Amino acid sequence: MTAGTITLSACSGGGVENVANTAAAPDTAQEANPEGIQLLSGTAQGNKAAINTGDWVKRRDNGESVDSAAAQRWVQLSAGKAGALDPVVVDGGGFTLYRFDKDTAKPSKTTCVDECAKIWPPVLLAKGGRVFVDGVQRSAVGTVTRPDGTRQLTLKGWPLYRFNKDLKPGDAKGQGVGGTWFGITPDGKKAGQPTASPTTSAGGRGSAVLHDDANFSDNGASQGLAGPGCQNVARDNVTSSLQISGGPVKIWTEKNCKGKSLAVDADIADLTKVGFDNDISSIFFG
Repeated sequence: MTAGTITLSACSGGGVENVANTAAAPDTAQEANPEGIQLLSGTAQGNKAAINTGDWVKRRDNGESVDSAAAQRWVQLSAGKAGALDPVVVDGGGFTLYRFDKDTAKPSKTTCVDECAKIWPPVLLAKGGRVFVDGVQRSAVGTVTRPDGTRQLTLKGWPLYRFNKDLKPGDAKGQGVGGTWFGITPDGKKAGQPTASPTTSAGGRGSAVLHDDANFSDNGASQGLAGPGCQNVARDNVTSSLQISGGPVKIWTEKNCKGKSLAVDADIADLTKVGFDNDISSIFFG
């Protein structure tokens, strides 16, 4: 996959070109730089983007756009908040954007294709499309060409995705899924990762996968967490089974490793049996 180039767009009068007004005009800017995209400051709404285009195109329950061509006309990248993730990048519809650990940022490379891409729809942009940046550095934005030839937006080199189980703005159900999917911060890092402190810096570097359903079922959502030290669960109080690796852990009922606790040295298929079903808010690794 190859990384694309970006065109910075300067607009007269202190504003940004109106997407609605330019849609019917000859596509000369795109033809002049067919490999580029246009970066514009501010939000889509503030720049009077056309309704029913870009991130405002309705999506089906499986996450697919009802009009993919219109959806790829523009994307908005905003520093925002979704659930416990603050900050995290959201699109113009308020939906959380994600990065995938199995991708690479240097160079940009996307590995989520076929069935994976149905669950995690890539954030696509048409040739000459526009990116509205709001709280995100222009220099951090780029593109990568996917195996099917479509152009996927990147942030700090990381290909961007949505999650098809996020059904409304502010959802972040994809956070930590499989221990490899995370919301992305405005600087391209994993969202929801606590800042190192005396509490979090001590301890081992094990990891855990927290399943919403018992018996490690794939039918429900899951989220990953890794040490060292005390780590808060992004979606707390939803876990019914727990898998651990890299050593024993201690689970806690409250954030910041407080409240009731239990030492765990093996996988637990049904947390009701130990009195912790839907009651894990943090884990200490070590």
